[in-house]
Amino acid sequence: MEQESFRNSIGTVDTSGKRVWVFPKKPKGRYYRYRKYVSYLLLAIFFISPFLKIDGNQFLLFNILERRFNIFGFPFWPQDFYLFVLSMIIGVVFILLFTVAFGRIFCGWICPQTIFLEMVFRRVEYAIEGDRNAQMKLDKQAWDWEKIRKKGLKWLIFFMISFVVSNVFLDYLIGSDQLLVEIEEGPLKHLNTFIALLIFTGVFYFVFTWFREQVCIIACPYGRLQGVLLDNKSIVVAYDYKRGEGEKGRKKFRKNEDRQAMGHGDCIDCFQCVHVCPTNIDIRNGTQLECVNCTACIDACDEVMVKSGMPKGLIRFASEQEIAKKEPFRFTARMKGYASVLTILIGILIGLLFLRSDVQANILRLPGQLYQKQGDMISNVYTYKIINKTTQDFDHLTFKIVEPKQAQIEVVGNPDIHLGKQGLVSGTLFIKMHQAFVTERKLKLKIEVYSGKNRIESTTTTFSGPITF
Repeated sequence: MEQESFRNSIGTVDTSGKRVWVFPKKPKGRYYRYRKYVSYLLLAIFFISPFLKIDGNQFLLFNILERRFNIFGFPFWPQDFYLFVLSMIIGVVFILLFTVAFGRIFCGWICPQTIFLEMVFRRVEYAIEGDRNAQMKLDKQAWDWEKIRKKGLKWLIFFMISFVVSNVFLDYLIGSDQLLVEIEEGPLKHLNTFIALLIFTGVFYFVFTWFREQVCIIACPYGRLQGVLLDNKSIVVAYDYKRGEGEKGRKKFRKNEDRQAMGHGDCIDCFQCVHVCPTNIDIRNGTQLECVNCTACIDACDEVMVKSGMPKGLIRFASEQEIAKKEPFRFTARMKGYASVLTILIGILIGLLFLRSDVQANILRLPGQLYQKQGDMISNVYTYKIINKTTQDFDHLTFKIVEPKQAQIEVVGNPDIHLGKQGLVSGTLFIKMHQAFVTERKLKLKIEVYSGKNRIESTTTTFSGPITF
């Protein structure tokens, strides 16, 4: 009866509604070892990426305030925002496909929240306070010198880690070069950045010191999507209840007992899978909202099975269909649909990336301005904006009207235009044409932009003139 009611409650909240602090046992085993490899690789990428440069561009940059984005060293301007949105959509579809097929494996293996909590902060906690039993004993202990020393040291290290992570996080937002300059000049000259750094540090410290697994259970929207996307064919961390329960249910392990003859399953009710769970659930109650597929329960159960002389895999990656009907995993129609959409989106993104120009020129008629007539000549005033997305400088920019050839172009101000790397230049120009060649109310103009003798971009605009009869 207690287990039945447990399914309808959150593992981190007791019957009175108070927070149940989770003291997970330190995991070990095959899957935990693989998780460490993946986590350390991703942590290395996180800490190194802001300092990697490709052609002078930061490897990853998400400067929202200045609307500058670098993805894998390729700069993206606001004009390329559609590419950024499309890549985010692809990421969402990819995660959806993975969830439909393999459950919340993203949460347990790739999510930054899980990686930092389990592979950084908890490991510090284990090193200072010890394993599960030692932590529980320390938590109930009075505030003597031992508790103050261990808790204080842990919180100090947590704050230092949060501060370092916040600095790296800012590297992604404002750029590593800019952050290093601001650090050298001091916080007083860059008070906004310093305040942002303190806010991020406080948020990280709060999340990983107190909020912890509640992020996955309460705050993360992906956990809610799981309930919609999963079905009985999805591969999840699952308990083989057919093998574990038998006809007469679970039973504590006794040597020299024939459990099968007695009608009992392989589960010896040791609760190791519960003690090692970072979200405090009992995986034997089925797939649950709190489960992040971290596989800690698989390692714990496999270890118990080996010691008990029974085969591994009582808890394993499996679908409900596989456990109930012994059916192997199949690529369902829904999975094929998501995969098809994902393939199409990736194809579109690759095509758009190839069509993306390194230099973008926009020449537009000045809003609210009509054409001007000077004798037999008709003139229009335009504004031009040229964006350089490369790390190359362009000197001596000139404009050439390709069509119609009778049109003349005149740049206002200094005609020697310089366009720096990843820079922007704008100005005003006039386009003139003899009225005899103005045969339409709006003529289409094709204009090419040159750097010296090299054509770097072409664009179109319209020329307005009087209506002729």
